[in-house]
Amino acid sequence: MEPPEDREGRSFVEVINEKYSPENFPYRRGPGMGVVVVPTAGLQGSPMKDRLNLPSVLVLNNCGISKAGDQAEIAAFCAHVMELDLSHNNLQDWHEISKITSSIPNLEFLNLSSNPLAGTSLEPQCAEAFSRVRRLVLNNTQISWDTVMLLTQKIPELEELFLCLNEYSSVSSSSVACPTLRLLHITDNSLHDWAEVCKFGSMFPSLDTLIMANNNLASIQDNKDIVARLFPNLRSINLNNSDLNRWEDIEKLNFFPKLEEVRLQGIPLLQAYTNAERRNLMIAQLPSVSHLNGSVVTDSEREDAERFFIRHYLDCPEKELPYRYHSLVTKYGKLEPLAEIDLRPRCRAQVKVHYEEKVEQ
Repeated sequence: MEPPEDREGRSFVEVINEKYSPENFPYRRGPGMGVVVVPTAGLQGSPMKDRLNLPSVLVLNNCGISKAGDQAEIAAFCAHVMELDLSHNNLQDWHEISKITSSIPNLEFLNLSSNPLAGTSLEPQCAEAFSRVRRLVLNNTQISWDTVMLLTQKIPELEELFLCLNEYSSVSSSSVACPTLRLLHITDNSLHDWAEVCKFGSMFPSLDTLIMANNNLASIQDNKDIVARLFPNLRSINLNNSDLNRWEDIEKLNFFPKLEEVRLQGIPLLQAYTNAERRNLMIAQLPSVSHLNGSVVTDSEREDAERFFIRHYLDCPEKELPYRYHSLVTKYGKLEPLAEIDLRPRCRAQVKVHYEEKVEQ
């Protein structure tokens, strides 16, 4: 039979005592390499060893942690800690998590991914324990959107938020915005309605980067004024493997006033084209985008793409021509089709053979 402490789970204090003991994590001199902390007399009898060598970045994933342990010991040993990875543990009580975070005064990065937090409630007083965090990772936790909103309200300087694999098909809006958030990573959910994406603009007015690959977004439905108002600072968007199937939706990406980086791979619209055709058509449609699918768009590449775009639509009926076609014709004129030149080497030839008075082909 396993001991009671194993059934109840391990504490944060027990794990750092084990992992960062002098035997497992030798002390090294030099900045950023670790520190030596000597327990005070008041901690006599604690399970901690005489010394622990803790770096400022603690990685405690897959350690079976389900509770905090003694908060005084956490405070004594983690005062300098700035980053904490608690992913893939068994934390399912926000009160226990808040005991840990409230005892680490300089904590800026917290990863709680793959902890079983579905259905757990977060009280406002517990949420205040996360107030110093700037980057928060909650992937595959299935926490409710209401809990997400409470955390964003209680973290005054939150800059990056990761919410992947949480099965969100809709989100609720909040009357209290989070003005500091710059990056939202919400891939691998089930967001298909543009109205849900618009809520991100209202909640996070300073949003710079929106990564929502592997969702089911089918279209971009708002006009230029609404998109510009909701996303005035968006510089980068990732819509890989969405369900976009109309060129009109690609054109609407130009409505984002500061958009420079776009990722649009794996969408139904582009399946019928070759890789070269996809890139040329996308570059020509997005005149302000300087990075497409991770690659820099050079000036010469843009000119080639825009000329390709004009020729691609030469035989298209007037009423079906995209808006971008007319602006490019104004820029370059109505180009003639490129001449088809076959540069393959010849593989056949006619030869006359002269022998005495005879000539044979």
